[in-house]
Amino acid sequence: MPLPSSVYAYRYRAPPLKHLLNFTSSSTILHHHPLSTSLSCSSSSSPNPNKPLSNNSSFSTMQRLWMRGGINSNKDLVKYLQQWGIFKSKKVGKVMEAVDRKPFVPDGNPPYVDSPIEIGYNATISAPHMHATCLQLLEDNLQPGMHALDVGSGTGYLTACFALMVGPQGHAAGVEHIPELVASSITNIQNSLAAPLLKDGSISVHVGDGRLGWPEFAPYDAIHVGAAAPEIPQPLIDQLKPGGKLVIPVGNIFQDLKIVEKNIDGSLSIRNETSVRYVPLTSKDAQLQRY
Repeated sequence: MPLPSSVYAYRYRAPPLKHLLNFTSSSTILHHHPLSTSLSCSSSSSPNPNKPLSNNSSFSTMQRLWMRGGINSNKDLVKYLQQWGIFKSKKVGKVMEAVDRKPFVPDGNPPYVDSPIEIGYNATISAPHMHATCLQLLEDNLQPGMHALDVGSGTGYLTACFALMVGPQGHAAGVEHIPELVASSITNIQNSLAAPLLKDGSISVHVGDGRLGWPEFAPYDAIHVGAAAPEIPQPLIDQLKPGGKLVIPVGNIFQDLKIVEKNIDGSLSIRNETSVRYVPLTSKDAQLQRY
């Protein structure tokens, strides 16, 4: 996927490779952004972490609006994401407007800044532009009545978005291996417009190892994985429905966001969407080791 003219911000403070953590992001704020030489970077080593290094003046203006509180509502956030080419789908825009980011962000943090935010347990809620990107990639497989799986569901934000897209006739399942995050994500969803779908069972969030998927509601039309696997986990392929789509970052130091489509005959079509840098898909113990 070509980068839009408004390139992404990339905030990264490198952790020891041995201890890179799982699912959304670690407390090192390793961000889920496509890599590009034109990316803007802010880190603990930068003299001014709020000053973009990109030469793209349009993006710099947009970033300053976010960082200085120029966007103060969920509606304005979605508007800016669309305006700057992060997504084009009207359906993605509607669902992101419906699921306000604020209930999913811990108190005391600005909910509408395009940046990952720490949620505890060496995890974060991903940046809004990455949520938008993944929703657009999976849109055709998030139609009413379909089943979706969110591996590393964290705060529950993307799981709630999936649920609104597939509706009460479908099902959105989240899998997260930190029990406390599962509990808090359920509370977050209860405080969102997706609450009725949680009550009627159209959303479920489970404690488990996402590398194993969640067979109960398989096969899935859409599977999203929020961390990089060294190779595509076979259980996720097995749980993907013919005609289904899996979005997963694959690799170690060098990673590609792969789009895996299962054909009707069961064969796979795999393509690289873009180069990315994600935290690794790993175990609960590894994630908590530095917490």
